[in-house]
Amino acid sequence: MSIYGLNKHQWLQVLASWGGWLMDGYTTIAYAFVAFAMATVFFPSGPKGLDVILAFAGFAVSAIARSVGSLVTGNFLGDKLGRRRMLVITILFFSLFSASKGLLPGYSSIGIAAPVLLYVILFIEGMFAGAEYGGGTSLSMESIPPERRNFIGSFVQSGFGLGYFTIAFVFAGLSGYLGPASFALIGWRILFLTALVPGALTILIRAFTSETDVFTGMKKSGEIEKTPIAGLFKEAPKTLIFSLLITTGLLAVNTATFSFYPSIMISSGRFTDSQIGVAVGIINLISLFGVWIGGALGNSLNGRRKPMLVYSVIFLFSIYFILNIGYGAGLGLFIAIFSVQAFIEAMIFSTLPAFLSEQFSKKFRTTAVGFSYNGGGIVGGFAISIVFIISGSVGGVLTAWMTVLFIFSLIMVLGIALSRETWKKSADSKLEDAITL
Repeated sequence: MSIYGLNKHQWLQVLASWGGWLMDGYTTIAYAFVAFAMATVFFPSGPKGLDVILAFAGFAVSAIARSVGSLVTGNFLGDKLGRRRMLVITILFFSLFSASKGLLPGYSSIGIAAPVLLYVILFIEGMFAGAEYGGGTSLSMESIPPERRNFIGSFVQSGFGLGYFTIAFVFAGLSGYLGPASFALIGWRILFLTALVPGALTILIRAFTSETDVFTGMKKSGEIEKTPIAGLFKEAPKTLIFSLLITTGLLAVNTATFSFYPSIMISSGRFTDSQIGVAVGIINLISLFGVWIGGALGNSLNGRRKPMLVYSVIFLFSIYFILNIGYGAGLGLFIAIFSVQAFIEAMIFSTLPAFLSEQFSKKFRTTAVGFSYNGGGIVGGFAISIVFIISGSVGGVLTAWMTVLFIFSLIMVLGIALSRETWKKSADSKLEDAITL
């Protein structure tokens, strides 16, 4: 029996990758929800506003670590030991270190060692998270027929959105139950510890997942590269640069929207924690339809690159309109207008897994896909900090926010425009060769 033309083993591989994304969305947005509370716990000294900047710099620390992890872990595990084996290892340690943030002592207990320890945990967590994208994308895309990769890739990518949606309502329920004072004291710690639940579920799925035929075939024929990272930089430097332009822009935009919505609502002082949790949960739920519809439309738009370009241009031209309406809006309008933005942005992500996996050779695919995606986060992870840093010189948070989104959207569009298409619904032999994984 098959569903959408895929058998049980193929669906397990898809779900194994999807679970990693769910875990990523869950833990990433958990940090976004409690960053303001953590600022007072870990960065209480220094000039006004610096504590918030340093707390949100945790995104940048994680982004740098993800890039390192995609090269080191992806290189030594994913492209040498196998996609499936790597993913079991990474999700185990990703879950444990994600949850461990809830056990960290604060500045009042151990002084400067507290923020240092927080950054160390974020870096280690990021190392294992960084290997997730390359391994998961390779595991799922190598198992899927080319004509189904747009939609299946969008489904895998939507795991992040479901993780976001889930943590939003966990946050809303927990903060509503405990109240602001108790949540600031202990609730944020409980929120991090709940990460063990999606982590355990993902480990269980991966325990029953098989290795891809592509990697198994490489192993049998002796095609495993001794140093996959060397092959990447030697054989595909231009492709890597264009991919990094795309992901730098896209991940900065993503950080400055999905991860920033809770901060905008919190800093306004007009919404309760429960309202914030419900609002961003609804916005994210709408975004799930964006990524699915974007994937479904990918084949109609005929390609991987072309859909991303169309969706990116629409997003770029909508920034001014959406931010001006939504920034000072009440709860209902805030949810409605930023749901539109989230929907469009999610569409951009829909064909990215198929696009990146088809850009690179199977010999170094895990390393290449992981680094080209996570490498974009090195700069992109600073997006929120950049907004706060420049807000004083450009006339406020709204102008700074708009400026950051415009600049990084243009970088994303440039990268997509310079990249090559990897698949079309045609008999073009060159394109058919390009998608043979």
